[in-house]
Amino acid sequence: MKKSRRKFIKTSLVSVSGTYLVPQFINTLNAADLSSITSGKKLVIIQLAGGNDGLNTVVPFRNDRYYQLRPTLGIGKTDLLNLNDELGLNPGLGGLRKLYDQGYLSIVNGVGYPNPDRSHFRSMDIWHSASDANDYLQTGWLGRYLDSKCTANCKAHLAIEFDEQLSLALKGENIKGMAIKDINLLYKSTKGPAIRKLNDYYKKNHYHFVNENKDFLYKTLAETCSSAEYLFEHSRIHKSKKTYPNTQFARQLKKISELIHSGIETEIFYVSLPGFDTHVRQKGTQEKLLKVYGDALLAFVEDLKFNGNFKDTLILTFSEFGRRVKENASSGTDHGTANNVFVVGENLKKPGLFNSLPDLNHLDKGDLIFNTDFRNIYATLLDKWLENDSKKILGKGFSNLNFI
Repeated sequence: MKKSRRKFIKTSLVSVSGTYLVPQFINTLNAADLSSITSGKKLVIIQLAGGNDGLNTVVPFRNDRYYQLRPTLGIGKTDLLNLNDELGLNPGLGGLRKLYDQGYLSIVNGVGYPNPDRSHFRSMDIWHSASDANDYLQTGWLGRYLDSKCTANCKAHLAIEFDEQLSLALKGENIKGMAIKDINLLYKSTKGPAIRKLNDYYKKNHYHFVNENKDFLYKTLAETCSSAEYLFEHSRIHKSKKTYPNTQFARQLKKISELIHSGIETEIFYVSLPGFDTHVRQKGTQEKLLKVYGDALLAFVEDLKFNGNFKDTLILTFSEFGRRVKENASSGTDHGTANNVFVVGENLKKPGLFNSLPDLNHLDKGDLIFNTDFRNIYATLLDKWLENDSKKILGKGFSNLNFI
């Protein structure tokens, strides 16, 4: 009964997010404990939420089949940002094109998984948990990485997501990242008289507690206050002089750059850009969203380079699925399967086009057939960048890809 009650309390706290006091983390990491377990490398995950249309992101303009299946959505060759004689980027991706030209971008095409699911929620769960399509896991691939990094007395901030709710990707069995919208607001909320009184009471009396649930609640509060103060102090160390676009997404990347330059021990940063579920009038909507993404990403990379932090930062961009190859009757596209993934870094082993696009003449009931399992990308990041055991974290062996 006690275990069930404690589990309920944990779940309830996680659901509150950072909107009141307790952000979405329970056992996170204490700064004092991190110096011995962090590598100094940073991983930034960008999620294009809603299912970005990869076929109108990296466009095969020499393929007649592309224009046959997309008579109104197909982007003309003269409008594209050409990568070579066959492929071009969406015209909104001028920022990404500059990173490509500098050798900082690797484009992995045809990324997916066997037996794909077209539900936003289920496909996102699969990407977040790194499960097979018929398995349901309660922990995320990065959460399990956190578990593996810290096995004893760990508290506060190894992984941060800039959102109100924590994604499954960052939830481990024992360790969870924190979801936070505003560092200053969280810090101020922990400095109110009521919170200070509760926190002081715990510090003085926790060794008298015999009630496990009460001790857990007070401990969570104490860790929240400690983490809020740590993040607040580091957020004040460095203010970027780089001009970013005036978008919420760009402001989030700017804050990540400032935190990285502050010397923060956080290893993983997670941020999302919503709006990619383009069933209706896709062309203009997607181009605007990709411009928001590409321009902010370029400013972020330039900021990291200026401050000497780009060499130790790797950026992964994904979406939960691609779109159907054939346009629908509403000048949009419906949920599909395989998609492209972007990897941005300073010392990529294979910059440019990592592999070829799926064959438009060989589809599976109108969908692209994936040629790269997304877990091969995860395994590469875990083994080569985060220097961990991908087989242990992913539950089975996936071969590494040679982009880093």
